[in-house]
Amino acid sequence: MIDKAEHVVIVGLGNPGSEYETTRHNLGFLVVQTLAAMLKVSFTKQPKFEAQVASLKVGDKRVHLVLPETYMNESGRACERVLNYYKLTSQELIVVTDDLALPFGQLRIRLMGSAGGHNGLKSIQAALGTTHYLRLKMGIGASDGCPYVDYVLGHFTGEEKKQLGEFITRGVECLKRLITEDFYKVANSVNRRLMDRKETDIV
Repeated sequence: MIDKAEHVVIVGLGNPGSEYETTRHNLGFLVVQTLAAMLKVSFTKQPKFEAQVASLKVGDKRVHLVLPETYMNESGRACERVLNYYKLTSQELIVVTDDLALPFGQLRIRLMGSAGGHNGLKSIQAALGTTHYLRLKMGIGASDGCPYVDYVLGHFTGEEKKQLGEFITRGVECLKRLITEDFYKVANSVNRRLMDRKETDIV
C-alpha cells in the first residue's frame, strides 16, 4: 500500500506543449505541477524516462513527481521506465487523471479498474500489464454531445475557471495525504463526499 511504501511515484497525465496547458485533459499535469510548487521542488527533463521529473523526500519517503513528455496515448512509457529504474511496482504508483464520468469539481480515488476509454490510462495499463494501480480521478464533467476529443482538448469554461484553483488545491491535498496517511482513511474520506460507499467499493 502507498502509505507503507518507501518510494512513491506520482504521475500527472496530460499533453506536453503550451497549447495544451490549460485544457481539461491536462488536469493531471496541473495538479502535479501545483504539488511541486507547494513542495518547492523543480522539474528537470529526464530523457531516459521521456518525462520531466522532480524528486524529493517527504518524511521517510522518496517521492518522484512525473510529467510524461510523450503525448497522452503514450503515457505508459514514462510510467514503465520510472518504475523499472527504481525497481518499483504498480503498487507504488499514483496516477492523477481527468475523468469524464465525474462532475466537474469531484474527486475520486480508485485502487484498480478499467481505463474507461481514457487513452492515458489505456497506455499505462498496456505498459504495466495490470489495472492494479492507484489513481486520483479529477472530474471534468460529461461532454453533453460535444465530440470527445474536442471536449477534453477544450479549455475550461469561465464558470469552471472560477472554481479551478480550489479544485486543484483539493487534488493536491489529497495527494499529500495519500503519501503519509492510511490509504483507506483517505479514500473513505474523499470518496464519501461523492456518495456514501462501503469501504470495499473503493477498490
